[in-house]
Amino acid sequence: MHNLAIIGSGPAGYTSGIYASRASLEPILFEGLESGGQLMLTTDVENYPGFDSGIMGPDLMQIFKQQAERFGTEIKTETINKIEKIDGGFRLESGKDTYEFKSVIISSGASAKWLNVKGEKELQGHGVSACATCDGFFFKEKKVIVVGGGDSAMEEALFLTKFATKVYIVHRRDSFRASKIMQDRVLNNEKIEVLWNKELIEIHGNQSVESVSLKDTLNDSSSKLNIDGVFMAIGHTPNVSFLDNLVDLDEKGYIKTGFTTDTSTSVPGIFAAGDVADSVYRQAVTAAGTGCQAAIDAERWLDH
Repeated sequence: MHNLAIIGSGPAGYTSGIYASRASLEPILFEGLESGGQLMLTTDVENYPGFDSGIMGPDLMQIFKQQAERFGTEIKTETINKIEKIDGGFRLESGKDTYEFKSVIISSGASAKWLNVKGEKELQGHGVSACATCDGFFFKEKKVIVVGGGDSAMEEALFLTKFATKVYIVHRRDSFRASKIMQDRVLNNEKIEVLWNKELIEIHGNQSVESVSLKDTLNDSSSKLNIDGVFMAIGHTPNVSFLDNLVDLDEKGYIKTGFTTDTSTSVPGIFAAGDVADSVYRQAVTAAGTGCQAAIDAERWLDH
C-alpha cells in the first residue's frame, strides 16, 4: 500500500507532488490523459509570480511537472475512474490498473463550459477564452464579447472594461440571473452594452477572432458583429464524476473542504486542492497554494 495518491496535474496537483515528495512520501501522481489542466488552454500567463516577462501556460506546467519529478514524484499517464474506501485506506482504479493508498489528494480541477459552436475550439487561445483575469490584459483598446448571464459573466465583463474599449454581453434571455448588485454595476457601466435575446452561433477568424455570428432568440434572424475577443462565462464544471458521491460536495458540485484542516474533506484521509474545491478564485497561484496545503495536511495525517 502506497502512502499518497495525487489525482490531477494542474498547478495544485504538481505542487502537492513537489511538497509530498520532498517530505519523502513517495507520491504517485495520476496526470490523466491530458496533463497540465486549464493552463494548457492559456497561451500567455503574465500573472504568475516569478515570471516577470510572462510564460506560456503549457511551458509553466512543464516546469511544474519537472520540479515534481526531480524530487521523486512518480507520474502516471492514467485517469482514475473510481475510488473506494478499504481497510486502512483507499483503492483506486484506472483504465490500466488497481492501486491501494493510505491517503489521497484530489486535484482534478474544473472544466470551463463551452458552447461548442463553429470556430470556438480552433480559436481557443487566439481570442477565445474562458478566463478574463487570465487573458483580459491582451485586449487593450479592443472590442470583446462576454457570453453569459450569471454573476461570473458580470464579473468578467466588468473586469474587461479595464482594458477593452467596448464590452458586449450576449445573453439569450431578456433578463440576467446575476445578483442585483452585479446587474446594476454592469447596466450602469458606459463601456458595456447588453445584447439581449441573442445567441452566439459562430466565431469567425483566421489567426485570431475577427467577428461573430449572432442569432436572435425571438425571431431567428441572424447578424454579424466585428469583435476581437470572445469570453465564455457560462460556468465551470468541477471534475468529480469519478468520485461517485464518496465525499461531500457543495450546492455547485465542488468538493467541500475545511472539516479538520483547510483541505480536508468529509472523508478522513482524502484532501482536495485547486479548482475542484474552489469556485471563487480559480487562479493558478491559488491552486498551487492549496496544493501545498494539501500535501502538508496529508503528511501530518499520515503521521498521526
